[in-house]
Amino acid sequence: MADFYGVLGVSRDANEKEIRQAYRKLAREHHPDVNGSGASDERFKSINEAYSVLSDPDKRRRYDRYGDNWEHSERIEQEEARARQRGGFHWSDRNSSGRFPGDPSGRGFSFESLFSDIGGFSQPRTVEHPVEITLEEAFAGSTRVLRLEGGRRIEVKIPAGVDNGSRVHIPPRGTGQGDMYLAVSVKPHPTFQRKGKDLSADVDVRLETAILGGDVNVDTLTGQVALIIPPETQNGQRFRLAGRGMPELQNSKSKGSLYATVKVVLPTDLSEPEKELFRQIKELREDRDTAAKSESSTGKDQ
Repeated sequence: MADFYGVLGVSRDANEKEIRQAYRKLAREHHPDVNGSGASDERFKSINEAYSVLSDPDKRRRYDRYGDNWEHSERIEQEEARARQRGGFHWSDRNSSGRFPGDPSGRGFSFESLFSDIGGFSQPRTVEHPVEITLEEAFAGSTRVLRLEGGRRIEVKIPAGVDNGSRVHIPPRGTGQGDMYLAVSVKPHPTFQRKGKDLSADVDVRLETAILGGDVNVDTLTGQVALIIPPETQNGQRFRLAGRGMPELQNSKSKGSLYATVKVVLPTDLSEPEKELFRQIKELREDRDTAAKSESSTGKDQ
């Protein structure tokens, strides 16, 4: 498995802002819609996978401690606790070279080999299947086909509203093998950021629209909607679109909000008449400021 820090090009002590900035830059560069190549598609998947782990404080902590085996950390810690009672093994952190003690390859031990020397290792009563879904699938709900022991396949439903860390229970009658859970992770989205039921996104607004007011189209997970921009809207101003966020788990009729942040787009390739209009605006604003200062000075003299 690739080093997630290396994939994003950040140091191991990078903060959340540095990780987010690196992800956004790489996501724009390697998005399949921009590049359209198979290599970029795989690179984009690797970038999303790395960000989904490093942007989540708990996942990042487990990745920093257990490396490629971070997804099995709960079982590792359970077996470590049992083994301590028997004088068994202890999981060691990576050393300064990035390798695990006793591992000359630097690639880390496999999850299976860690437990091969532990006496009395018992299989858990429940089984977890990790599944990765898109934000769109988390919004609408989805299905996955799981392969069980013996080659049997079952289709399982993922309800709308799930988030990173959600566990979807699959009852024993559906598996014939005891309780199962889907451990859900949601891929980062190039447009939307999620916080609980709420989404946030940037929306480009032309300079003339920000000044004079008008309508702009805003992307949502169900299509575009019109947003009314009042005159003299400032860059960075945020608008709330109620009911355009994520559905609540187990209550899909209840949805959060989408917060659209205005990003004013300055015009380029101006014609000479357009530049002249801006010169006139500049002169008018300067004259108004001069008059205001003069009036203020006169008032003080009186």
